[in-house]
Amino acid sequence: MRQRSGLAPGGKTGEILAQEISQRFPQGVTITKATRNRLYAQVDKDVILKLATFMKENQDFEHVTCVTGVDWLAENKMQVVYHITSYANNVTAELVVDLPRDKPEIDSISSLWGGANWHERETWDMFGIVFKGHPKLERLLNPEGTQVFPFRKDFVSGRRV
Repeated sequence: MRQRSGLAPGGKTGEILAQEISQRFPQGVTITKATRNRLYAQVDKDVILKLATFMKENQDFEHVTCVTGVDWLAENKMQVVYHITSYANNVTAELVVDLPRDKPEIDSISSLWGGANWHERETWDMFGIVFKGHPKLERLLNPEGTQVFPFRKDFVSGRRV
């Protein structure tokens, strides 16, 4: 993908923001790649709320574009993937957090960005990933009382629940 030229009004590239994150979080965050407009990081679950708070308050990340889950059945883990954007800097960050499949819990970031609320709710509804501190973690797309999570890879399609 071609990079856009020039800096956004915020004046920071993905590389600069990644360097700031690495300095602030020497443990718990691994920057896997940084370009002018993107940064990618692997984040420990115990650090995600602190990192998100830092990104919002110090780096002008204004918008959560996406929160979703990934089920890695063979690896016995799940992941939460966040896409958070700084329009001021024209940078999108992709943050990936590994969770144990038998207890997929992580702190909610919906108190920072209201837009994360429905994304987290949908992720819980479809994957069963619990967002601790979420103000209304209840079914969004599936009927109340549903006992399964349809996007988990061990879900049997067509099964009556």
